[in-house]
Amino acid sequence: MTTLSPEAGAGSSPPAPSYGDKVIAVETAGSEPIPDAERHGGPRQLLWTWASPNIEFATVYIGVIAVLFFGLSFWQAAAALLLGTALGSLTQGLLSLDGPRFGVPQMVIGRLAFGYQGNALPSAVNALVAGVGWFAVNSVSAAFALNTLTGLRPLPSLLLVVVAEVAIGFIGHNFVHAFEKYAFPALALVFLLAGVWTVGKADLSAPGGGGGIGGFLLAFSSAWGYAAGWNPGASDYSRYLPRTANRLRTALYPALGLFLSVSVVSLIGAASATIAAPAGATPTAAFTGHLPSWLGHLTLVAIILGAVSANALNIYSSAMSVTALGLRLPRWLGRSALVVVSGAAGTAAAWSSLADAGHAYEAFLLVIAYWIGPWLGVVLVERWRSARVGEGELAGRLANPAFTNWPGFTALLVGIAVSVPLFSNQEKYVGWAPERWPSLGDVTCVAGFLVSAVVYAIACRVFASRRTV
Repeated sequence: MTTLSPEAGAGSSPPAPSYGDKVIAVETAGSEPIPDAERHGGPRQLLWTWASPNIEFATVYIGVIAVLFFGLSFWQAAAALLLGTALGSLTQGLLSLDGPRFGVPQMVIGRLAFGYQGNALPSAVNALVAGVGWFAVNSVSAAFALNTLTGLRPLPSLLLVVVAEVAIGFIGHNFVHAFEKYAFPALALVFLLAGVWTVGKADLSAPGGGGGIGGFLLAFSSAWGYAAGWNPGASDYSRYLPRTANRLRTALYPALGLFLSVSVVSLIGAASATIAAPAGATPTAAFTGHLPSWLGHLTLVAIILGAVSANALNIYSSAMSVTALGLRLPRWLGRSALVVVSGAAGTAAAWSSLADAGHAYEAFLLVIAYWIGPWLGVVLVERWRSARVGEGELAGRLANPAFTNWPGFTALLVGIAVSVPLFSNQEKYVGWAPERWPSLGDVTCVAGFLVSAVVYAIACRVFASRRTV
């Protein structure tokens, strides 16, 4: 579908795409809507685009910490991991529908829920979480894998990995999709082989360490935070699809890719945690130590490839989030340059966490859900409320710097302010509820989601004329 400009006369040809489906071409688009002439591709590409980045060691470690740190048996961990992943994948599919609809990144669409100016806060947070937090986590796992495989020191291993990740994100959207497509079969084959071998060695009937309901909720929050952590970038990779793209497939493929990859790989991790590992082994060496040498080496290569696959998306979406801030940046500081800036910050964070990656990752997984829950609660309520509003009017709000929605922004802050002090359960801070009832675990993400959603729904009724267009 192509929209002609108003001044185009009858018989005029649609403008030729300058980027289109070119793979080896640096993308120049930022937060502006993708023109119809540039739209291309089909929903199926979203399957591997969301599967490949999660066939990696960070996903393995979700299952590992559910058993080792949260005290669950394998089957208890499996239930928590599957439930959390399913919920995060469901919203991933739903939000992906907005890509063909509006042609803009996900954090730009957040302006509908938080207003043009209010949206700056969640956009900035996502830029830091994706481009620094997740980039560091995945780069560290790849660096350890390269260190175990080659004996190269962790720091130079980290720098080699980072160069590959930044290069893919720098080129842009089409190259990211292509990279994920060709990485997918290799990653799936190696991890499935490693999984079969791991399950054969694992003691799936081993009792848990007494994690109880608290451990279950911690594992659930980790899985949900991991899967839903991709939600703020959902439409970043569907916004080039034609407006006529099949809606069911546009929602189904990203949800399915995310759910299957995270579920299978995290369950492999939970099984591996029941196998005794050598003392002092790095996390990646502990995971591959029970495998035959040939498969262990292949798995280490796949861990590196999977981390690069994940960080290609993280660093790309981080740059997209910066463009969603609506800042007047110099022309040279476009999307590609922002990828480099984000990569530099993420590399610094990765370097600082090399010494204690396991505990840093555990805390990060829980903290990420602290803001995702409230953000998602407001976004979903707004999406429901706007279902009957014309797309032209919604598109106008997205592009209008004067558009405000302070009830949404307020509900976001209230959700965080209520849920974190009351329900947080971290090593350095324990909230009011888990301090009195330790078995409660950490339900901050769920509480934040519910509080923000309810506060926003009520505020919308009270301030019915909140919008200024």
